[in-house]
Formats: sequence, C-alpha cells, structure tokens
Amino acid sequence: MNALIKAEFRRLTATRMWRWALLTAVLLGGGLVGLMAAVGPENFTPPMPGMHTEEGVLSVLGMLGFTVFVPAALGTLAMTAEYRHRTATYTFLFAPRRWQVLTAKLVTFGGAGLVYGLVLAVSAGAGLYGALAARGVTPGLAAGTVWALLLRLALTMAAYTLLGVAMGALIRNMTVALAVVIGYLYMGELILMMIPGVNLVYPLLPGGATASLTSFTYVADAVAGELATSPVSLLSPVGGGFLLAGYALVAAAVAVLVPMRRDVL
Repeated sequence: MNALIKAEFRRLTATRMWRWALLTAVLLGGGLVGLMAAVGPENFTPPMPGMHTEEGVLSVLGMLGFTVFVPAALGTLAMTAEYRHRTATYTFLFAPRRWQVLTAKLVTFGGAGLVYGLVLAVSAGAGLYGALAARGVTPGLAAGTVWALLLRLALTMAAYTLLGVAMGALIRNMTVALAVVIGYLYMGELILMMIPGVNLVYPLLPGGATASLTSFTYVADAVAGELATSPVSLLSPVGGGFLLAGYALVAAAVAVLVPMRRDVL
C-alpha cells in the first residue's frame, strides 16, 4: 500500500492539474470572498445582509459551497483519466489486487482534496479579513466561529473529491462523467428544490448536507420565496456533516467495488 500511495502521489505531482487547482483555490477563496466582502453583500442584487451581521458573513462564506464542483471534477478526472489514456491496464498489471490500487487512489486524492480545501479556507479567511479591514467594518461573526466554518468547508471539499472519484468509477467516459457531476450540482438539485413535495428530500441530498454543514440557507430561502412556500428545514451542522461523511464513505466503497467487477477496456 505504501508503494502504491507513493506511486499515486508521484503521478499526481507530475501533472499540472493540481497546480492549477491550488491556484483556483486561492482565486476562489481569497479573490471571490475578498471581492464580495469588499463590495458589500448589501450592494448585491438582490441585497443581502451586510458583513457587520452574522447572516452577512455566513452568506458570503457559504457561497464557497457553490465551488464544490472543482474538487468533484478533479476527483472524477483522477479516475476517468486512467481509462481515457489507457494507463489503467498497466496499473492493474503492475498491481493485480485492484482494491489496493483503488484504495491508494482514494487516500491520495482524498488527501489532495483536503489540501485543496485548506488552501481555499485559509485564502478565504485572509480575503475576508483583509477586505473588511480595508473598509473599516467589524465582521458580525466571531473569529473562532469563522475559522471553524472555514474548516468545515475544507472538509466538505475533501468529501466532494471522493464523490468525484466514485463518479469516475461509475462512468468511465471523462466528458460524460464531468457533465453529470456539474449538471447535477448546478441543475439537478435546484430543479428538485423547485418541485413542491419533492423539495422535502433536499436536506438529505449532498447539496442539502453541504448547506447544513456550512450554515448556508440563502438558496433554500430564495427558492421558497419564489415559490411562496415555507423554506425546507435543513439538518443541523453536525447532522449535515455526518450525512456528507456517509456519502463520502459510500462513494469510497463504490470507487473500490465497481472497477473490481469490470474489464479494464
């Protein structure tokens, strides 16, 4: 296992994909959060609570939940690239016990997803406090609570990396797998939220678990406002965290079991 993990890590660091990923984390974290904090959510259309309120800080940081497609896509690429470039054949010939290869991939890319999340969190914190200091605004949330929320966001990114690996195991075609991942995250759950009755399952979906974990209720409230219905009741942050961890564990099992029962080509 150690040799396989080292091999996966070397393969990971030999590509430019994760260098661009870390740059993306900095731009999304420090750049996007810093820009929103500098402009002020009260100046958005529609307006949101200002950064001097608890709701304003939670809303701005919760926006990072919309960027989970990045680690999910990277996890998907980690798996589908093996089949697209036909390196899976050589990998499984070198290590015939596929479960070990797939476990090593999960460990490596799960760790990489966590690193991505931590870079995103640290840069977001820096962008947030830097922009507010420049504006002379005191954040409406204590520093300890802010950093705890950012840590939960980092763990969320790691979980979505594992979900992406599982999707790559289920759908070998890189283009189709990426389309399914991005389409589901940006359209699938949103459509479900707009169907009365069906929207009650939203808190139990990955997006609902993410919203619970990050205390981001803006989308659920906005959809409820458009439909003139009561907002769905999200789980507690602890409940959302356990649910998302459950999805990650199921995804890890799928990523290991599915390729073991398939031909490589």
